[in-house]
Amino acid sequence: MNEQEIAAKVRWLADIEEIKQLKARYASACDDDYACDAIAALFTEDAIWDGGMMGYARTREGIREFFSGASDVVGFAVHGVSNPLIQIEGDRATGQWYLHQPMTIKGTEDSFWFCAQYKDEYVRTPDGWRFSHVRLIARAFTPYQDGFGKQLIAALPGSRRDTNG
Repeated sequence: MNEQEIAAKVRWLADIEEIKQLKARYASACDDDYACDAIAALFTEDAIWDGGMMGYARTREGIREFFSGASDVVGFAVHGVSNPLIQIEGDRATGQWYLHQPMTIKGTEDSFWFCAQYKDEYVRTPDGWRFSHVRLIARAFTPYQDGFGKQLIAALPGSRRDTNG
């Protein structure tokens, strides 16, 4: 490998790590009572957050507004993200992650397992990599105490129990 190839590989590795850190900061801010300012700072001005059944927000300010009310609904959540697949093309990138999230609903005794897949788009900005589009695809939502084996509230599109495709 020549110096130019080594420099390109190091840049690629640094970009991958920065995107992983971006996702980790997002999960951490969500787990900090959905700290809306911290979450919004991770997005571009014209970003989209598309949570499907969880909601939708457009623009950084819209994302801030959306998450400002999340802690009124969700009492507890741990965003466990894993299995990143990141593709970089210049100053743009895409990523796919799995989400495994235990959660509770505020003001109730209800607790759930939520499983989903993230499909992200990223843009390199002067401040580093930022989300330009986050799409959350729900795969399963089930009561914590019953688990997936006894009661699956929703066999969502793409899950193994989905009979429609």
